Amino acid sequence: MARLDPHSYADDTHPRTKTFDWQASVDFAKRVLEAEITLHFAAPASGGPLDLDTRGLHIEAVQDAKGGALAYTLHAADPILGSRLEISVPAGAPSVRIRYRTSPDASALQWLTPEQTLGKQHPYLFSQCQAIHARSILPCQDTPSIRQTYTASLSVPASLRAVMAAAPVAHEVRGDRSVERFEMPQPIPPYLFAFAVGNLASKDLSPRSRVWAEPAQLEAAAWEFEHVEDHLRAAEALFGPYDWDRFDLLVMPPSFPYGGMENPRLTFLTPSLLAGDRSLVNVVAHELAHSWTGNLVTNSTAEHFWLNEGFTVFAERRILEALEGPEMATLHAAIGHQKLQQTFELFAARPELTKLRTQLTGVDPDDAFSIVPYEKGYLFLKALEAAAGRSAFDGLLTKWLGAHRFGAVTTDDFVTLVEREEPGLLARVDAKAWIDSPGLPANYPKPESARLGAVLALAGRVPTAAETKGWGATEWVLYLEAMPRPSSLAICEELDKTYALTKATNPEVLVSWLTLACESGDANVLPRVEELLGQTGRMKYLKPLYRALAGRAETKPLAQSLFAKLRDQYHPIAQQVVSSLLK
Repeated sequence: MARLDPHSYADDTHPRTKTFDWQASVDFAKRVLEAEITLHFAAPASGGPLDLDTRGLHIEAVQDAKGGALAYTLHAADPILGSRLEISVPAGAPSVRIRYRTSPDASALQWLTPEQTLGKQHPYLFSQCQAIHARSILPCQDTPSIRQTYTASLSVPASLRAVMAAAPVAHEVRGDRSVERFEMPQPIPPYLFAFAVGNLASKDLSPRSRVWAEPAQLEAAAWEFEHVEDHLRAAEALFGPYDWDRFDLLVMPPSFPYGGMENPRLTFLTPSLLAGDRSLVNVVAHELAHSWTGNLVTNSTAEHFWLNEGFTVFAERRILEALEGPEMATLHAAIGHQKLQQTFELFAARPELTKLRTQLTGVDPDDAFSIVPYEKGYLFLKALEAAAGRSAFDGLLTKWLGAHRFGAVTTDDFVTLVEREEPGLLARVDAKAWIDSPGLPANYPKPESARLGAVLALAGRVPTAAETKGWGATEWVLYLEAMPRPSSLAICEELDKTYALTKATNPEVLVSWLTLACESGDANVLPRVEELLGQTGRMKYLKPLYRALAGRAETKPLAQSLFAKLRDQYHPIAQQVVSSLLK
């Protein structure tokens, strides 16, 4: 008898969920879901307890397949794991049914008022279940080690549209309500359960992809992501057939806390990607790459998160290399390297969180979340590729994806496969240092190119117009992130006067600039910082800006007052992260 995952109450001796049926009615006035779920087991129960993960759920009834009441206990809540729902399941039971409602402050849900949406006329609801927030929507075995298929039915106001990361099956209007039915035929980990409800419209991008957005944003989104089919074909050429039937996109409200979320069949994307120049579509490439690395082959627990994200960054940059050339892929790798070095500094007091294989018992995965598994994982795979040769490493990747298709994996699974297929390869790159030591090995593969070197050589001074001729957003971010921290006020003022960076429309450039200026004590940018913090909930932008403000005695009170004012418009995950950062 043992738990499968440090972040779940799921027990390896208890019945495992194979599939579930979920029905929910969305109540915007009360900000709750009235719901019922039937969990179907992979094999009839042998009799005994079933432990499920919950967070803030009000349990109304637990029944067997025939409607008979089952004894249950909802245990006291753990601050990280939530409450264990212990059900007594009789021998031979094929399933259990639970009727419940969610909490108004469910950690996976954000309820937006009409005023918080683009159209200002209708409310909006969306979910974000990664890493362990599905339990605030569903009583479930909330661990990626147990993949499940499902059917779902959502009752919503008839004036709104429900979309889900699943195949739509039926749409029925019943008076002032409509019922949307969905089916997910491929087994997924619970963190990929996802839906949204709002005033949504769609436009087809290709026979297997469409984009959803609020009506006023639809055409801009369709233009920005027009070439998504090119990404799909490039990815399939590298990694094999796309196994999820459709690759639809949903442009989220500004409060969405991530750049993207790889929910299969319906990827969620931040509206900050709509830069008007297609310069940020690498995020789409990243979420698409997850269709193989993460969704198809999933880390079994958050302690092996690099198996999702390191592989996906590697796959993303291979897609970009195929579409935009190796120079651009190298520039993106250099930005990732800069961010990784900054993260090592931030985690100086917690070096154990800079290992690839982590120990997270008693640690909230949201608190442990960083760019380390993304970029250190990518560099480890680049080291393996360099040592093995690209052709041999591509063969390894194909075998990895094939061996664990629709499965959950650990770091040891990867080590075993590599050692079997390419004996000695792991030793040649000192894999143990990569996996189980903090920081980077001394011989890690540094991103290098002439174009990159020319940009980085300018750090520390204001470049001339001739030197920046032809720069795009990627070069500007590289330059700004390479600048000394702090820089002189004179340099900051000259930079802004020459290049109007405070007025930059590309959010990546803008945030890199505002962070540098704040860390350098440039008070001229503070109104723009305040404005931006009120316009976005993307944690990639919130964290460096709040950290920069909080890092100086002169602006720390501003950081605290802004967060107090803006907190309620951020997603609960972002609220938790920024609150922790300001402490």
